[in-house]
Amino acid sequence: MAAFIARRFFYMLITLVAISVMTFVIIQLPPGDFVTAMVAQLNLQGVTVEPEAMAAMRARYGLDDPIYVQYWKWISAIIFAGDFGYSLEWRRPVSELLWNRLGLTFALAFITLLFIWAISLPIGIYSAVKKNTVGDYIVTIIGVLGLAIPNFLFALVLMYVSFRYFGTGIGGLFSPEYENAPWSWGKVLDLGQHLIIPTIVLGTSGTAALIRILRANLLDELSKPYVTTARAYGLSERRLLLKYPVRIALNPFISTVGWVLPTLVSGATITAVVLNLPMTGPLLLQALISQDMYLAGSFIMMLSALTVIGTLLSDLLLAWLDPRIRYS
Repeated sequence: MAAFIARRFFYMLITLVAISVMTFVIIQLPPGDFVTAMVAQLNLQGVTVEPEAMAAMRARYGLDDPIYVQYWKWISAIIFAGDFGYSLEWRRPVSELLWNRLGLTFALAFITLLFIWAISLPIGIYSAVKKNTVGDYIVTIIGVLGLAIPNFLFALVLMYVSFRYFGTGIGGLFSPEYENAPWSWGKVLDLGQHLIIPTIVLGTSGTAALIRILRANLLDELSKPYVTTARAYGLSERRLLLKYPVRIALNPFISTVGWVLPTLVSGATITAVVLNLPMTGPLLLQALISQDMYLAGSFIMMLSALTVIGTLLSDLLLAWLDPRIRYS
């Protein structure tokens, strides 16, 4: 197991280095450089930038250095100082914008992941055990609808129903009175109430997909000879089901960490825009539209790193759950 973990960590580090290089290349793609882009925007607003200020900015980011030196300064500033650069559009350090959005986004992503697992696990087991029954057919129809309906359309429907029949809005993560208030138990409870609808909207498609995956895998396991042998030895149906077939069929649940985490943290952009959620997706979209490359590049790097970390976590959990994997 130790060799498996060490090997996975080594692969992760190599991948993260490759991601950082690709992200730096993306930042360098627009014509000119950071300073010329910022000065051009300021000139459009009628603001004149002194040459001394431009020189100081170039010296800060080492824009006159060779490309490999620039990369090292950029990546070392991120690793050792948490300095992701400066946002042209927001006129603020990228790290401020990044961490302000990531905290709430992580909370919503974690809650949505738990929601997906909590709903899809029992329903998937029931659908497999009760194959070709009325309950199985109902679950199948609901699963198909969950996969077919886009999240943003589902969000619009819920917003309409909430406003039309209950007279309340569900946009955002806080009520107006708590929007800029300091953290308190009241604000935490208000956040919890506002997280219900986004969790349902963002988790619907993932839940439907996992139900179908778990059902298919569990049906495949239930038809294998070891299940028949266990039954012949008199093992109770519940113990047989949970100890062997379900444990093996759980692999897809664990592996979802690798793709669900970055997908949710990216903010399900269209859904976040519709529900007015202060997540990373809308900010990344705006950064790409405005060519705010340090902000966009930082988000791309963070989301890519989350994908790698999520994959590492899923690999380690899968190796713990299924011994066959750690020896492969």
